[in-house]
Amino acid sequence: MIYKLDEKAEGKISTSSISEMMGIAPASVTDMLGKLSDKKLISYKKYQGVSLTPSGRKTAVMVIRKHRLWEHFLVEKLGLSWDEVHEIAEQLEHIRSEKLFDKLDAYLKFPKFDPHGDPIPDSNGNFTNTSAIPMSSCNLNGKYLITGVADHSAEFLRYLTRTGMILGCQFTVKEKQEYDNSFLILKQGTKNELAVSNEIAKKLLVTKARD
Repeated sequence: MIYKLDEKAEGKISTSSISEMMGIAPASVTDMLGKLSDKKLISYKKYQGVSLTPSGRKTAVMVIRKHRLWEHFLVEKLGLSWDEVHEIAEQLEHIRSEKLFDKLDAYLKFPKFDPHGDPIPDSNGNFTNTSAIPMSSCNLNGKYLITGVADHSAEFLRYLTRTGMILGCQFTVKEKQEYDNSFLILKQGTKNELAVSNEIAKKLLVTKARD
């Protein structure tokens, strides 16, 4: 969570922001920050915020690598749906063997992205760059391709599955409403327009589609 917050924040991260994002008591966050500091994974002083050390950043990226490799495996090889795998991967990501994950990566033929469109770090911690933008930034009459999601909750993913707004879905923006910033889109291969609220559009990541 510190790594994710660090990607969006400028400067050190507050205890309260970690507490809010994780839904746990500030006292519990403070206790864990002390333990992480003792392990030299973070730089932390009470009331002054927290930041990752180089060792902490490397550790965080490797946890992300493990998590996303497991999600890819669970969907591609075991046939689980993309709304089922997050919690399972959270349990599996704590296996320590780097050799196992290098073998898993090779077995999966070195995937660049997980089932939610998030980049999978390689064994050196390098991410594949993506030019994705939120659907809320799309232009009228533009053609786009859904490549990722910013919300991994099972409820949101099941909604996307029901409406067909899954990864790989190509669409054209037919209308943009000034009143509430909602959209009307036309999915490729269909005739019925689909209304998309601004809240949902902000959570869908897209790239421009090729003509």
